[in-house]
Amino acid sequence: MDACGLIVEYNPFHNGHLHHLLEAKRESNASCMIAVMSGNFLQRGEPAIIDKFHRTRAALASGIDIVVELPFVYAVQSSDLFAKGSVQTLNEIGVSSICFGSESGTTSNFITSYEIFKEKESIFQEELRKNLHKGLSFPDASKFAYEQIGLATEEMDLSQPNNILGFSYIREILDHQLAINAFTVKRTKSGYHDQTISSSIASATSIRKQLFHEGNVTEQIASTLPANTEQQLNEYYHKTSVWHNWEQYFPLLHYRVMTMDHSELAGIHGVDEGLEYRIKKTAKHTQSIYEWIDAIKTKRYTWTRIQRIFVHLLTNTKKEHIQPLKTSESVPYVRLLGMTKQGQAYLNQQKKVMNVPLVTRLPQHSSFLLECEEKASNAYYSILKPSIKRQFSKQEIGPPIIIG
Repeated sequence: MDACGLIVEYNPFHNGHLHHLLEAKRESNASCMIAVMSGNFLQRGEPAIIDKFHRTRAALASGIDIVVELPFVYAVQSSDLFAKGSVQTLNEIGVSSICFGSESGTTSNFITSYEIFKEKESIFQEELRKNLHKGLSFPDASKFAYEQIGLATEEMDLSQPNNILGFSYIREILDHQLAINAFTVKRTKSGYHDQTISSSIASATSIRKQLFHEGNVTEQIASTLPANTEQQLNEYYHKTSVWHNWEQYFPLLHYRVMTMDHSELAGIHGVDEGLEYRIKKTAKHTQSIYEWIDAIKTKRYTWTRIQRIFVHLLTNTKKEHIQPLKTSESVPYVRLLGMTKQGQAYLNQQKKVMNVPLVTRLPQHSSFLLECEEKASNAYYSILKPSIKRQFSKQEIGPPIIIG
């Protein structure tokens, strides 16, 4: 039984994701579709609008056969570590192909870009170092370094978010000579950062913006979603009265920073170059999370980078926790969130030959990464009423979701 892997966040699962899934099935001709999905905190350093279990149900009901969790310590990272955790998780569960969305839409562009990059990697690294030394952010420094080695063409624009991630996936596959074929599907109609809904295929950003504004799933929002996603959104909001966003975490985060000394703050992953002083100083005069981020950000420290730092502050993720990931060859386990009957049949076959444990609930396996997962879960649900928080936290120790 062949499996195709998708690297996703589904925040929330919308019609564009459904298009990607259907195209991936067609391109790969795989009988099992596996999504490795970020958990409750996402790559750009944001809380997911609803939790990973409700997002898993929406994905399974819409055609995904297996949902596995991208470990938290890989999920809230820049593209290289995010790609490493995602690709290696899918490799451990035995996919024969990966299909990702991109602005390029042509796999050969990524392969050619990789070959150019490997040939001129030393030049790229030197240009990147110079640009960072000038005080540029990592994305801007990388963009100019790519330009210097000829990787800034119309066919492969490495300033575009999905192209950046796609290039990182290809690098991970080819650098480690993994037996995985790669396909890409061109993004249609809406851009990654589009703020407004203008068709039935809309960006997740625009859908979330409308949900925050309207407070419920309106007819316009529903037109961009499969019915199963609409159902899961409504169920989550009915239980919690919450769409998760950063502002709700401001009191907890502010308390954390105001009660930490500078040395503790400097130990948090992402807090570099004396940024702990700027974080503490701005905390004294801020009244909202977005005002705070705006006061901290500089040319070097982007909005996204600061959001990631805030997630690591909430979860007490330290530099020493992340450093080993950069040299590890693979992931220590695969965490199963949910499956269909088709997915269950695939896992019954595959788990016999897996090199790492297949974890179905948190206490089942001892791992530092799973301990981080528990802390992330506690932080995410901390804004809910105690009875709801207790109920939802129990999902971590329960069995995986099975539908179909």
